[in-house]
Amino acid sequence: MLFANAQDTKAPKPAKDSISTGLISAKTAVAVKPTAKTDTIAAPAVKKDRYGIRLGVDLFKLSRSFYDKDYKGIELVGDYRWDKKHYIAAEVGNENKTTDDARLNFTTKGSYLKVGFDYNGYENWLDMENIISIGLRYGFSTFNQQLNTFKIYNPNQYFEEIPSLTSGQKYNGLTASWIEVVAGMKAKVFDNVFVGFSLRLNRLITNKQPENFENLYIPGFNRTYNGDFGVGFNYTITYFVPIFKKVVKPTEKKTEKK
Repeated sequence: MLFANAQDTKAPKPAKDSISTGLISAKTAVAVKPTAKTDTIAAPAVKKDRYGIRLGVDLFKLSRSFYDKDYKGIELVGDYRWDKKHYIAAEVGNENKTTDDARLNFTTKGSYLKVGFDYNGYENWLDMENIISIGLRYGFSTFNQQLNTFKIYNPNQYFEEIPSLTSGQKYNGLTASWIEVVAGMKAKVFDNVFVGFSLRLNRLITNKQPENFENLYIPGFNRTYNGDFGVGFNYTITYFVPIFKKVVKPTEKKTEKK
């Protein structure tokens, strides 16, 4: 009889996953290097202000030329951003207006130029570019007057009033200058497109008047009241042409030490 003896062999145990069990060998520990943590905080965005020229037209004068048969005029407006708050501003225009007064009917023709500055008192948020401003202008106008008709005042009410007399007298080479206080606003409605309006209070400095005739209307100054004062209004649409940008420096807040 023959006996045979065989030895059972067990299958090798699978290597433990060092990630799942947390057990790693010394060689693996040397090979594995800790990864550096990256900073996930993004740098703050840099704010920049745009600088350039804004050009447009006064819609009030332009539209008035269509519905008022006694008026023809146009005014071009513009400004340049000098710094964060100040703008150099100017207006140039031409007017042809017939005034029918109680005693006079006359026609005024001439051109004018206004130059000055605006101060923006509005603090914009983020990329807003709106303006609420107050400013000053120096205005100068060259014009002529034509007396069309006039009535002679009759203090005696017993007799009928004398009908209007035709004149046609022309007065050329007239000039006037004035100071103008301006308060207004501009709002951006589309990309680079602004609409705005302004109110103006005028004070005459010089006024060359012909003999026996008073300048009751001056181009750019408008109607004169009490001889030296006038008021004005405009409604504008302008387009901004950017030229360059400046980085806005954040303001430092001072902390009080206790």
